[in-house]
Amino acid sequence: MARPNRAAVADLVRLYLVTDQQALRGRNLTDVVMAAVQGGATCVQLREKTSNTRDFVALACALNDLLTPLGVPLVINDRIDVALACGAQGVHLGQSDMPVELARQLLPAQVFIGLSVESLDDVHRAASWPVDYLGVSPVFPTPTKTDTAPPWGLAGLSAVRAVTDLPLVAIGGIHLSNAAEVLAAGANGLAVVSALCSADDPAAAARAFRALF
Repeated sequence: MARPNRAAVADLVRLYLVTDQQALRGRNLTDVVMAAVQGGATCVQLREKTSNTRDFVALACALNDLLTPLGVPLVINDRIDVALACGAQGVHLGQSDMPVELARQLLPAQVFIGLSVESLDDVHRAASWPVDYLGVSPVFPTPTKTDTAPPWGLAGLSAVRAVTDLPLVAIGGIHLSNAAEVLAAGANGLAVVSALCSADDPAAAARAFRALF
């Protein structure tokens, strides 16, 4: 199968749920994910920083089995081995993770790759790599991820948009009150964590985000 084109990837990453088990308020991860997808989430990234490999793979396989019939791609954060084990449709890498070019060699052609960028130098370097979208991180200050660079802000996001035609997924401190501004600044997609994981009604919250598109 061929690598997906940029337009297809841009559609897949419009409302991009990034999981955080600490933000679920005691609820089951699968239940929250399914509610968000029913409300309109178009992509789910499984981010498990503390799970052991066996548990990570088991959870990834369970989510993939649920999402695949719905046409919603599962993206694995950082771990190429877990993505291969569960048959995920995407992988998201940070600047300190496996090099993109090596990941591309290991993954099936149809698996798309996202890369977090924290500076314009990162964006320029990515131009020559087999990357399918860029995660602009963080746009605003966020409590859900503490190992990030200084926030880009809306002006920084616009600067990224000006130098690349790759799909851009904005992440970091995004909620309903600022999401429209983020889209206007050039983002193709919104990656949200607590705005969906901690919502009283994840399905309703996802519908509200989708209405912005």
